[in-house]
Amino acid sequence: MAGSVLVSVASRVARVTLNRPEVHNAFDDRLIDELTAVFTRLAGLADVRAVVLAANGRSFSAGADLNWMKRTAGYSQDQNLADARRLAGMLKALDRMPQPTLALVQGPAYGGGVGLVAACDIAVAVPEAAFSLSEVKLGLLPAAISPYVVAAIGARQARRYFLTAERFDAAEAMRIGLVHTLAAREELEPTGSAILKALADGGPEAQAASKALIARVAGAAIDDALIEDTATRIAALRAGAEGREGIAAFLEKRAPRWREP
Repeated sequence: MAGSVLVSVASRVARVTLNRPEVHNAFDDRLIDELTAVFTRLAGLADVRAVVLAANGRSFSAGADLNWMKRTAGYSQDQNLADARRLAGMLKALDRMPQPTLALVQGPAYGGGVGLVAACDIAVAVPEAAFSLSEVKLGLLPAAISPYVVAAIGARQARRYFLTAERFDAAEAMRIGLVHTLAAREELEPTGSAILKALADGGPEAQAASKALIARVAGAAIDDALIEDTATRIAALRAGAEGREGIAAFLEKRAPRWREP
């Protein structure tokens, strides 16, 4: 019997596929734990250069599983806190992966599903995809996913979509910054492959450092401490083996060693 999460690795790219199509890939505590373990394990694999997050079935992810919601309705404050921390930990593990992450959104993403998309570095969606931050309709709020969603769409758009729980289409998702590009269904995988090819040109240490840099400078005051921090980061890469190899490859008009199979 296939698991809730399918993982494969080929050509230094890991593919993580949500595999609960019968419930629209909705979250429950088991799926959250499985995803956390997968993201944590892949983050430590030096031979994995990029991670694709995809889903089987009609939906990318419908958010919280109804049966899980029924169980949590009877939880105490402490049990609810532990449950919320579990979801937050899974999203943190995805967001902090050193490898570039790419979401291929083939269908609707609601609630926590939007959080998964926002926590990935790059997102491609089919035009038919739909999105909703639907938590307020249940008397809840999108707390665990909010750091990633607000970082993607900004506070102004969050003020609308967190409060109205409106359903919006893929074109709007791209306009507000949740997804980067749209691709027809038959072009979703080729578009993803083209992005992965572009990612393969970059140095893995430089990409991991770039992700850390973005997290450091986003929203930070441009003061002397930030300027010194950025100078220190580039100096470290220039002096490192990967930086020296990249510059040497450029000057010698050859491919850098990280492009070798």
